[in-house]
Amino acid sequence: MTQHLPPSLADIEALAQAARAAMPEPFLSNCADVAIRVAEMPDDDLCDDLEIESPWTLTGLYDGVPLPEKSSFDQPLKPDTVWLFQMPILLEWIERGDVPIDHLVAHVLVHEFAHHLGWSDDDIAAIDPWWE
Repeated sequence: MTQHLPPSLADIEALAQAARAAMPEPFLSNCADVAIRVAEMPDDDLCDDLEIESPWTLTGLYDGVPLPEKSSFDQPLKPDTVWLFQMPILLEWIERGDVPIDHLVAHVLVHEFAHHLGWSDDDIAAIDPWWE
């Protein structure tokens, strides 16, 4: 009997890297230097800072300065980073039941890259009905 395991942190990262590599220009070049990190769950301090009641609702996060707000005079303190949270992603994947895991990871990644490009959640929602 074959036992199927849920995607690991490394699996989620590999799916995210593949999704980034498949992005068309000019999005790919604008997101090429953004670090992708995968953690099991967002930590309590992050949830407190974002005023999120349940860490299970946070599938991803953009941590950085959006491109339209960057200045050549700024000294970066840390790299722009997209965080993907494995357990909330897996929970959404299970609850939806009709979305392949690679599509869900790509969707979360692109949503966070949109914040890097300067889009608000309202901007994203206007063209992407996924979250409704």
